[in-house]
Amino acid sequence: MSLHRLSHVVMGVPNVDETQSYYSDFGLSKGDDGVFSTRDAGRQLGVVETPRRKLVELGLAADSPDDLARIATNLGKLGIASDLDGDALIATEPVAEFRVRVSVLPRLHQDRKEPTPYNGPGRVDRTGRAPGVLRTEPVRPRRLGHAVAGTVDLQTTIRFFVDGLGFKVSDYIGDKGAFMRCSEDHHNFLALQSPVNYLHHTSWQVDDIDDVGRGAFAMLEGRPERHVWGLGRHHAGSNFFWYLKDPAGNFSEYFSDMDVIPEDEIWEPEVLEGAAGLFNWGPQPPPSFLHPEDLAALMTGAHSKG
Repeated sequence: MSLHRLSHVVMGVPNVDETQSYYSDFGLSKGDDGVFSTRDAGRQLGVVETPRRKLVELGLAADSPDDLARIATNLGKLGIASDLDGDALIATEPVAEFRVRVSVLPRLHQDRKEPTPYNGPGRVDRTGRAPGVLRTEPVRPRRLGHAVAGTVDLQTTIRFFVDGLGFKVSDYIGDKGAFMRCSEDHHNFLALQSPVNYLHHTSWQVDDIDDVGRGAFAMLEGRPERHVWGLGRHHAGSNFFWYLKDPAGNFSEYFSDMDVIPEDEIWEPEVLEGAAGLFNWGPQPPPSFLHPEDLAALMTGAHSKG
């Protein structure tokens, strides 16, 4: 696969200062220019002002200029124009109209750490207190994992990602969504059928389930209104999750333990129905997770300040 990861996202919000403050609390490092970085992958989140919350740009990493040329040809076959900007190709998703910037970037090699030792029945991998309860440092996400967006035309969005950009489908949520990957992660983008185009959430990798919990606990201390859904484990992707809500209404997810799909491994996409498309265990998702409270306002073009 010539694509190998998400490089960044740019979200548009009507309340930039509040939203930037939230992502600083979330554990991302804000640069002097307002762009946020993760521990392992550098600059990965931009927050810009728009009348309503939306996905403005999705960044992808490719291996070489030849990959950009191939993507441009494939997009052309779909009738979608693209432009070259140095070592980057820029195109516009035809439904939700966010930019996709495909840049020639090195592959990300994360430092390997020893697996967190967890004891099990008949197995002692650690003695003394668990590492997860001894950690005191703030949780800082390792990298951006995936983004999820609503689209008013799911099939056109899928064609753009699969036939145009070269993503592969990992699983479907009935006829309502498609998990797609451009790396060895189970998914890097999930497109959801929706009555309006919007950004649903961004997802950020942390070390393990303890840091999923620690990160959410810190975010909720004194701010219970940030809670959306968690702790739980998805079926599609198998990752542990906890979702929170930023001041603009976008969800953000801490995740760990995502399924890996190597290129030489055969993976058969499943069509997941009902709860299986959402989670394997955990609390039931709130109605606002599937139908965010500001959807009606987004459909009418009203500003989102909540």
